[in-house]
Formats: sequence, structure tokens, C-alpha cells
Amino acid sequence: MTQNGDDATLVRRPGIPDLRTAPDGDEPAPPQNPQADQPLRELPQDRNQALLEAAKQVGALLKREGHLFALAGSVAAYAHGGEKNLQHDVDFAIRPEDAEAVAATLHEAGLTVYTPPEDWLIKATCFGQPVDLIFELANRPVGADMLKRAQELSVDSVRMPVLAPTDLLWSLTAAFSEHHCDFGAALPIARALREKVDWERVRRECGDEPMPAAFFFLLERLNVI
Repeated sequence: MTQNGDDATLVRRPGIPDLRTAPDGDEPAPPQNPQADQPLRELPQDRNQALLEAAKQVGALLKREGHLFALAGSVAAYAHGGEKNLQHDVDFAIRPEDAEAVAATLHEAGLTVYTPPEDWLIKATCFGQPVDLIFELANRPVGADMLKRAQELSVDSVRMPVLAPTDLLWSLTAAFSEHHCDFGAALPIARALREKVDWERVRRECGDEPMPAAFFFLLERLNVI
């Protein structure tokens, strides 16, 4: 979902091992994946629905283990009433200090979990779909306050915490930079959730950064805000 600029102040990378579900050498095999006997062939061919299935599975695992988290990205926008036009992955927001425990929960459930070169998230694969577990949104560490503002919503029949609309739009808008400026992906979300967002707060927290300001100008010209 959120891409951080090259000049970002990065949070310290949690000490997460390179967790993978495939056995390596003489190491014992990981716990049996309850999904393994019925793999991707039973998932809908529609990519949007496949992403929703992955979001439901990961959200249910995190909720069952009592982790503090919130669904983010395009799936969160859909949960708030946006279009079912999901992006290429599923996003969850977690705190930096919880990353290792979250990784362990998913690994123990049989999911592949690994650490990418970027040091603001960990990645997993569920039902063949990419899942990002992000502990830094728009160059800021995810905090407990943001996660506690999350609203518990039904995500295709599974209830889980979802980033509040204002936090969601802030995370998308504040991340715009010279290297990442995809207004086309954020515009439908802004249009769908415009009446639920505190736009003055989003403006205030984005400050004077030029790319967010350009997005606000576009929203105004299109009468979205």
C-alpha cells in the first residue's frame, strides 16, 4: 500500500528472522497448514475475491491471538463502503514492537512470512496472495492510538478492526512524494469515503508537502472535497 520516500526517517528494524514455511535441510517441518489440503484451486478466480479471502484469513488469525492491528489499504476502503476494486495486495497496520510476535503467529499457522529489503514492513503469503504487515505508515511508526481508533467492521462476513477513514486517507495522502505519486489509486477511495473523513485533519497532518497539496487541489477541482 504505502510507499515511503527515499529520504524517510526509518524506524529500527525489528529482530524478525527470515521465516519461511518450507523445511530447510534437517530442520523439522512447520506446523500443518489447515489450508494446504485445499489450495488455490478452491479460491474464486476473481482476484478481488481472492484478496478478500486472504484478508479474512490473516485478520482472523491476528484477532484470535489478540494482536493489536488494523486492516489498511484498498481492502480497508472496501470495508468502509468503497468499490470492490482492490489493489495488488492486502495491507495490515501493526506496531513495530509487535512485528516479531505477529510474524510468529502467521508462521505457526503455516503461512510463509519473510523480511523484505524495506525495513518498514514484513511480508506474508496467504492463499497465494501477497500480504503486507506494515509498521510504518507515511514515514511514521504505527502507534497504539491509531490502532485503537480503528473501527470493527465486517470484511466479507468476517469482523475485524479497520483503519478509521481519516487515518486511512491520511496514510495514502501523506505518502505521496516525487517517487510515489499515484493519484489514480487514491482518488476513488477519497471519493467513496469523502463524507467520513476529517479532511482538515488530513491537511494539517500532511503539512506543506507539495505532492499531498497537489492531491488536495485535484480533489477540490473535482468537487470531491
